Amino acid sequence: MLPGRSNRILGLATAEVLGLPAEPYASQRRDTVVVAYDLDEIDDDVADSLRERPEGQILFEHATCWTDPPVAADDVSTLLAQTVVAPWGTRLRMGEDGPERVPPDTREEAEIAAEIVRSDATPDPGDGETPTDTDAMFSAFVTATAQGWSTGPRPNIASPGPVPSSKFA
Repeated sequence: MLPGRSNRILGLATAEVLGLPAEPYASQRRDTVVVAYDLDEIDDDVADSLRERPEGQILFEHATCWTDPPVAADDVSTLLAQTVVAPWGTRLRMGEDGPERVPPDTREEAEIAAEIVRSDATPDPGDGETPTDTDAMFSAFVTATAQGWSTGPRPNIASPGPVPSSKFA
């Protein structure tokens, strides 16, 4: 688990789901999954170590900002977003009188992680217009690309995303 509350929460949940031990991040540990909620929230020393990962160390990032190149190229990302707010952090919601701030969830990290693990994992049925993402399709993808994840090049990302002018005024 990388340093930081969001990283630890997601790391604890991931370890539980995968049946693996949840351990603090060690930059030279091989054959491991490093879990990040959002790499933009890590400090420079950790970012530097993630750019030169050892063989077999897989970096998973939940939320990757596509408008600002991440500090290190992840191997797997769940979500490309312009702005992300952790569901346990301070956030906005629409109240009766308009937008209002919701204070952060102050529960222990392990309690929030346990709630994530207990959440409904039923696949979204989709909209009927696109192919479904079955477990078999995902397994075939992982099998076909697994070798590249642990041994492939990890260059710095120069482009902020698919839109040449990704900064909005």
